[in-house]
Amino acid sequence: MTTSAVPTADEIWKILKETAASQERNNREIAELRISQKETDKQLKKTENLFTTQWGRLMESLVEGDLISILNQQGIEIARTYTHVKQRGFGDDYEYDIIAENGQEVVVVEVKTTLKVESVKDFLKNVRKFTTRLDRYKDKTIYGAVAWLRVEEKADAYAEKQGLFVIRATGSSASIVNQDDFKPQVFS
Repeated sequence: MTTSAVPTADEIWKILKETAASQERNNREIAELRISQKETDKQLKKTENLFTTQWGRLMESLVEGDLISILNQQGIEIARTYTHVKQRGFGDDYEYDIIAENGQEVVVVEVKTTLKVESVKDFLKNVRKFTTRLDRYKDKTIYGAVAWLRVEEKADAYAEKQGLFVIRATGSSASIVNQDDFKPQVFS
């Protein structure tokens, strides 16, 4: 720049060109960062889904491992269990985490890492549709149960009031924690 206070037209033009070039570089770098961020977001989502799926399977295994014995203690002699019973793409999508049965009685179990009242409400809707979705159970006695590692909003008390067995997964086992005078609701 010259020593005068007002820049010349050539100096202004040079500054504008440098500013435009700098802005163009910045725009390219921002675009590259956005692309990189999208890839990172995709990878994080995949990792989160994998973790969530594996964590959910671990929780289900923990509950299923003790389910027969804890239901037997409640007077329901369970002979077999099924996991991940689901239907997709036929208009009425559903999934039941665990179904425990003995030929006459069936306990449908929803497993949650964190049990919330809304989860219980959703499960109640699903368990009420159980025999219409799986008609081989239509003449059976159907009970519901929710299993959880952590509870919020006193959802365990809410579930019990709705007639559900409440199963707490603790450490390496699970146990029913309903009150001694609890009577389960029949959903069939």
